[in-house]
Amino acid sequence: MQKIFNFFPLSIYKSSILLHESEKKILLDDIYKMEKNSQNLEYKTKNSAWTGDTQGFEFLHNNVNFEKLFKEIYKCLIEYLESLDIDHSQLNIYFQRSWSTISRNGENIAKHNHGQSHISFAYYLKKTKDDSKIVFYDEYKHNEIIPGLLDSPTILNKGLIKKRGIINSPAVIFDTREDDLVIFPSKTSHGTQQGLANDERISISADIVLLAKDSKNLEHLSPSIDKWKLFSN
Repeated sequence: MQKIFNFFPLSIYKSSILLHESEKKILLDDIYKMEKNSQNLEYKTKNSAWTGDTQGFEFLHNNVNFEKLFKEIYKCLIEYLESLDIDHSQLNIYFQRSWSTISRNGENIAKHNHGQSHISFAYYLKKTKDDSKIVFYDEYKHNEIIPGLLDSPTILNKGLIKKRGIINSPAVIFDTREDDLVIFPSKTSHGTQQGLANDERISISADIVLLAKDSKNLEHLSPSIDKWKLFSN
């Protein structure tokens, strides 16, 4: 009797962080001020979302108005690590950088990953059900037995793949609502849906780095930052 075994899953964490409307207003007002004071507007194109990390605002975790939110996010990060059976008591967890994004009308965030960090997240401060969703892309394609099988538009039009599912999809559209928090490995390619009209989708994202508290006999974790030395002239 035949049986299929599915291995190598990508685990995405989702939870909700509920803020009072008055707290949300403070954060939104701050984000609108950042957008107004953008420092690199030539980087933004007609169809791309506004991203604070490219406009001089990449350290929201140091902003006192965002302190409560990041404390709640930290609790969720611990849950995420525990779900992967990682002993987080051996780790120092750093918010490396954090920023907001604003998507209006047909603006989107292109496919990308965060190669400089370990964990990333998106928190949806403002979002309607019709606003664009986050998309996760499978760069490994373990079941792609023919090169191009899962991405080819001609194969799709020909109906060679009878039905799309978790075992033969090159990307997954992940549904989120306002107040949702999504946590995932930074190396995971992701973006937002294209061709949708956003009302005004505002999210907060961050990159997180994990360092070993004690790196003795550990090969693949970076040691505690207090052991580092800055080279200077």
